[in-house]
Amino acid sequence: MSGHHNHNSIQHLYEGDQSKLYSGVMQHHSDVNSEESRTQVKRIWKIFWILLVITVVEVIMGMFFSHSLPKAVANGGFLILTIIKAGYIVAVFMHLGDELKNFMVTVLVPLVLFVWFIIAFLADGGFWLKMNNESPARHTTEQVAK
Repeated sequence: MSGHHNHNSIQHLYEGDQSKLYSGVMQHHSDVNSEESRTQVKRIWKIFWILLVITVVEVIMGMFFSHSLPKAVANGGFLILTIIKAGYIVAVFMHLGDELKNFMVTVLVPLVLFVWFIIAFLADGGFWLKMNNESPARHTTEQVAK
């Protein structure tokens, strides 16, 4: 008989109906009042408050200061705060902070390259739009049409 159907392992929970995974059969903490559970709850509350403060700073900055700051400074501030929030979410709630360094690099390097890809294409698109709008050939044909 293969080990595939061995009910002593947890493999059978991943095959077919996966509701057992989420029904309490696979609880990580048998005692919710244990020190380990309390530590996890404190950690989650700490991250909640950090994310809340960052979000409130973003909202206040957007409501009161984004019009008086130079656009590049405001956008840079929003970008930095958003990256910090994304980092906390990925590290804590997606458990990437607990992973091995090589795995983190495997995930974060493509993410950074993807962000660079988006920024590069937005900049390139803006350049071509500006070049198209300022083209002498475009102004010549518009003046002839008038």
